[in-house]
Amino acid sequence: MKYLHCRPSGLNSLKISLILLITALSLSAQVRIKDIAAVENSNRRSLVGYGLVVGLNGTGDRASRTQGAVFTVQTVANMLERFGITVDKDQLRTRNAAAVMVTGHTPSYGRVGSQFDATVSSLGDASSLEGGILLMTPLFSSEGTQFASVQGPVSVGGFNVETMAGESIRKNHAQVGRIPNGATLMNVPAVQLFDLGRPLRFILGEPDFVTAGRVAAAINDYVASAFAPDSLMPFPARPLDAATIELSFPDTIRTQEDAVWFIAAVETLLVVPDVEARVVINERTGTVVAGGAVRINEVMISHGALTIHIRRAPVISQPVASFSNAGQTVVEYVTETSVNEATGQSAVIPRTATVNDLASGLNELGLKPRDVIAIFQAIKQAGALNAKLIII
Repeated sequence: MKYLHCRPSGLNSLKISLILLITALSLSAQVRIKDIAAVENSNRRSLVGYGLVVGLNGTGDRASRTQGAVFTVQTVANMLERFGITVDKDQLRTRNAAAVMVTGHTPSYGRVGSQFDATVSSLGDASSLEGGILLMTPLFSSEGTQFASVQGPVSVGGFNVETMAGESIRKNHAQVGRIPNGATLMNVPAVQLFDLGRPLRFILGEPDFVTAGRVAAAINDYVASAFAPDSLMPFPARPLDAATIELSFPDTIRTQEDAVWFIAAVETLLVVPDVEARVVINERTGTVVAGGAVRINEVMISHGALTIHIRRAPVISQPVASFSNAGQTVVEYVTETSVNEATGQSAVIPRTATVNDLASGLNELGLKPRDVIAIFQAIKQAGALNAKLIII
């Protein structure tokens, strides 16, 4: 694919080629390289910290000598001492506070003051973090270096209501929440500048040999069109493995600014990624997701439902006082069993059917998601599903 037919020179040519690539992007249904790959050595760090969420409506950690999260009381007491307040730990009640673990990742090429999201997870026995606010918490790397601090309201996206009678109503998972843009970078991880004498590497998010070859071919096509008259390396990109594409800078790239514009132009190149045929099943939620590349051999599907209902009803026998003064009330049970079998239905899926064909066939049977999951598993066992079946 030719993106630029004139001979460019220097930084201006890179800017022009980038504009042309962005224009071509709007006219194509292909995928940009930046959407499926990232530049190596962006040096993202995984961070973790221990903090305290306050402002809960009685859904925080329980704390006593016999049960609950004792470390929450210790945390609250230590915090108050830093403010000059001395308290008796045995008198503290922390139902409005919860100890949490905070995790996050530094943004790629972030600078001091850059903000990013943080995830908050309950560490004790809090029933919900809804409505809570995380107090200032430092975030550390695996080496113990503090890179960021986080603070702010916790967004849960659900609720967990418990009554005194023991009843509970839950939506989503209320013990884990997020703080959007609540973490602030305080220490910048070491990021190496581009060494123009050494190759640059792109790492695919989903390793695939076909996709790696297509990415390298698209880069080489662009460099041959834009830099071939000035470059001694007409094919600077080569796939090292299924996940790595190595790219050498053309000879005309001499400064860091030129390198940035060159990488920006490469990232907007369009390729068609090759996607592995997969069917992903979540048995907990009854969700089935199948990719467009899934193919199914000819197979016959028959489905029927059998329902057995057993009901146990009590029968009370009360003694008559005029015949027996020593009689006792006797409780007996009568069991009734009923069997309902729905009419079985059958459908034939033709050979090399697509996901749409299978969905249409299963819809004709009026199946529920749980039944669809069982059918997909049976099709895989029958050897008719030409895809990888993933159960999560």
